[in-house]
Amino acid sequence: MPALRARRSATFAATLAAPLLAAAPASAEEIGLDLIDVAGSRGRGEAAPGLNLATPSRSGSRLGLTPLETPASLDIISGETIRARGQNTLEEAVTQNAVGITSVAQPGNGNHSFASRGFVGPSSVQQLYDGTRLYVGVGTVTFPFDTWSAERIEVLRGPASVLYGEGAIGGIINVVPKKPVFSALGEARAAIGSDGIARLALDTGGPVGEDLAYRFNLSGNRADGWVKPDGDFRNVALSAAVTWRAAPDLSVTLSHDLGYNEPTRYWGSPLVGNRVPERLRFTNYNIRDSQIAWFDNWTQLRAEWNPSPDITLRNTAYRLSTERHWRDVEQYTYQPATGLIRRSDYIEIFHHEEQIGNRLDATFRGSLFGFKTSTVLGFDVNHIAFRRDSNAPFGGESFVDPYNFAQGGFINLTGTRTDIVSRTRQASVFAENRLELTPQLALVTGLRYDVPRVAVSRPLTASGFEKTFDSVSTRVGAVYTPTPDLALYAQVATAADPLGSLITTSAAQSQFPLTTGEQIEAGAKGLFDNGRGEWTFAAYHIRKDNLLTPIPGRPTEVAAVGRQSSRGVEVAFAYQLSDAWRIEANTALLRARYDNFAQTVDGAAVSFAGNVPVDVPQRVTNVWLAYAFAPGWVARLGVNDVGPVFSDFANTFRRPSYTLLNATLDWQVTPTSRLSLRGYNLTDRLYAVEGNSNSWLLGRPRSVELAYHVTF
Repeated sequence: MPALRARRSATFAATLAAPLLAAAPASAEEIGLDLIDVAGSRGRGEAAPGLNLATPSRSGSRLGLTPLETPASLDIISGETIRARGQNTLEEAVTQNAVGITSVAQPGNGNHSFASRGFVGPSSVQQLYDGTRLYVGVGTVTFPFDTWSAERIEVLRGPASVLYGEGAIGGIINVVPKKPVFSALGEARAAIGSDGIARLALDTGGPVGEDLAYRFNLSGNRADGWVKPDGDFRNVALSAAVTWRAAPDLSVTLSHDLGYNEPTRYWGSPLVGNRVPERLRFTNYNIRDSQIAWFDNWTQLRAEWNPSPDITLRNTAYRLSTERHWRDVEQYTYQPATGLIRRSDYIEIFHHEEQIGNRLDATFRGSLFGFKTSTVLGFDVNHIAFRRDSNAPFGGESFVDPYNFAQGGFINLTGTRTDIVSRTRQASVFAENRLELTPQLALVTGLRYDVPRVAVSRPLTASGFEKTFDSVSTRVGAVYTPTPDLALYAQVATAADPLGSLITTSAAQSQFPLTTGEQIEAGAKGLFDNGRGEWTFAAYHIRKDNLLTPIPGRPTEVAAVGRQSSRGVEVAFAYQLSDAWRIEANTALLRARYDNFAQTVDGAAVSFAGNVPVDVPQRVTNVWLAYAFAPGWVARLGVNDVGPVFSDFANTFRRPSYTLLNATLDWQVTPTSRLSLRGYNLTDRLYAVEGNSNSWLLGRPRSVELAYHVTF
């Protein structure tokens, strides 16, 4: 019997780990480019389950430090964990796994906008793909959106401008794609589900000769949607890369990624009083000829050269382009006097953007005055061309019966014309250093100087300006490790944010310098029970001065805020309770406030000081429990709890808290195939992801998917 129990325990453990090992790439030694980007703590090319405190990362530091060595809060979420939990979008993967991150996604911001530590939007929570940022025009990010090609997602919470430049006071989200490998692999997935969901995906890679390897990922998704009419969506994402080992110490990788996305053309459900009546919840009031389409292309050429064991040179040249189109009616307001829905803001917008840039850095390892040290020095340059065509000032209105309405067509009162043309030249230099004062105590410091020059013209008004902004960002931190499995740290960091989107700065915004922010953070991280458990604790205070914030319900207008601050604590925990049970949980408690903010309302000055910033919840909790209850079977249960938020500066319009319950059930049919049943929002909770005083954009209702996954 003891032997039988031992075999059964081993089978349970293998079953629990199967989704992570099914498509494991080759060892770190077999991967050519930028080993630090792809080699996890297990030497497998993917991050381990859990908090990954011992996994090297380049999102929290360019020196390739592990989270345990970094004086900051860093989440590393493995791609296999994301896919095992049924998280098909970047929004789901980040908000249901990372600590304290919430979504305020809607079609106007590309369905990619996040809140972190009290600050909201892509001008404060920067988004990267493989360490490269797209300079954001008019607050919109549209790529990446699918998690199939992600090796892992890294989330750095708190100011990150010292690493990536202006626009990262709240943090960064870096999607690291799968890389070429020198051993053959292949996997595929097909899924069907509620509301006409259908998904197909393929991942293949391996060697092509002795010195060349490739990786190819393709995924597509479509659905009829859960709002009617015109709630359907479809998208396709492609990622292809080849790595050439030009020499034992030199690797070159060429990659191209593209995404085409036609998302659901749904902008929200109208409020009647302070709620959305049941009969209105899943009705889409958009027009008959509405359109949304986004097309993104990312090409990168990366080289890494190690002329000696103590010197590493890296260069990344890239071209990013995006083409976007919206044609919608975007505001819906219930009229109590007539019982009709007023539709307004008939908006047509085109975005045309191209970014060409290069980043070079050099890492040196050695000693300074007898102390072990490593230093990275580098520069980053970009040229960004952006044009917007629109029918601003977005007029037009119509009134429809909420229960029996004619969709009608688009109303274009002014015609669609070019209204913004911008050219941005950006240059920066950066440096980072780690100095070991003792084997237990290390100082980590960083410095970055950015000089973007922005030229914006408004052809319709024959106006324009050209201005050079500049900013200095710093980080000074210390990490003390009294034992190898425990780290205590503290840091002070400064950062800068644009007043809106840097490359589309308005003439009024150009009169002000960049917004500045400062954070003080202290915390502890550790492993226990021989590495079966991991934990982190962080406490912080952030202050941001002289910022602009979008006015809710009026996306083209902003309000000036003198000062905003936040303070909070964050805790994360992961533990392999037994061979069959595993738990991962995190929670963030936050106190965010406008410290100095006043506006003129109906001719009178109104102060909003002391109020909670718009779209910022004061608590966020995630829990995931996995149980290998029988050989070949794993059940997972996830809880995502988000506190209430306010939709206006005065804090009079409150969106309620919500708790989502998600689950998956996996059956390992054969050693190379797996059948998964996934349930989303199992309690069918009505909740709003985004909203204003007139309407709420509701989240996904209860739904199920059945997926079949094979490796070859």
